[in-house]
Amino acid sequence: QVQLVESGGGLVQAGGSLRLSCLASGRTFSNTALGWFRQAPGKEREFVATVTWSGSRRYYADSVKGRFTISRDYAKNTVFLQMISLKPEDTAVYYCATGTKLTMAGALHEPDSWGQGTQVTVSS
Repeated sequence: QVQLVESGGGLVQAGGSLRLSCLASGRTFSNTALGWFRQAPGKEREFVATVTWSGSRRYYADSVKGRFTISRDYAKNTVFLQMISLKPEDTAVYYCATGTKLTMAGALHEPDSWGQGTQVTVSS
């Protein structure tokens, strides 16, 4: 089992930037994809972004395309989510996840592991 620990959340004004990190430990996470999801108060958890094992494919939710960038550092066993031009509607708890199956849209399907989440709050 892979353990995932997110960091980098916080409070930022609209238009600002944040970079989230997710450190993976435990079993090697080769041959797995890593992704980010988020859950706003009163809403269901939703897909944000995914990067494949090779790093060659990246998928994004329409709501974050052009503003968020997902990347991974193999040497550091870390996946990042760079967020720019943040909006109040980006406010949510952001979760890192890992797995081997993707949906047609590129979201992780039934992830094998989840992090504990990190809060991102964007003020207007």
